[in-house]
Amino acid sequence: MAQNIPQTHNTEWGFWGTLDGHTDPAAAWPIAVKKIADATHQPFETIQPFLDSRYGRQFGDTVLNHLLLNPDLTDAIAAAVDQWMNWKISKMTSKEYGIPKNLPYLTGFVIHCEVAEYAD
Repeated sequence: MAQNIPQTHNTEWGFWGTLDGHTDPAAAWPIAVKKIADATHQPFETIQPFLDSRYGRQFGDTVLNHLLLNPDLTDAIAAAVDQWMNWKISKMTSKEYGIPKNLPYLTGFVIHCEVAEYAD
């Protein structure tokens, strides 16, 4: 069964706002949702709160950095996903956010943003 790509709720900030003016965020959004979902094993609807958050903005900065090295949008997003998956949650981040230590950074913050969205 095909999943629908959720839409951004934050075109001014987050991932979308970071990419706007540098590349086409409408083209980047579905690529990012799919690549992050594949890497973190989370459903598409879990990715939207992450990409719309301040962490999505930071992820967008990482994508832009990779676009400087390789102008292919899909490759830049894949490289950003790999980078964030290779980073691990530190002891300090674990204490501050309650994310398990040594979990891949991307997985931890995708899940954190989903939990935070439902806690509000």
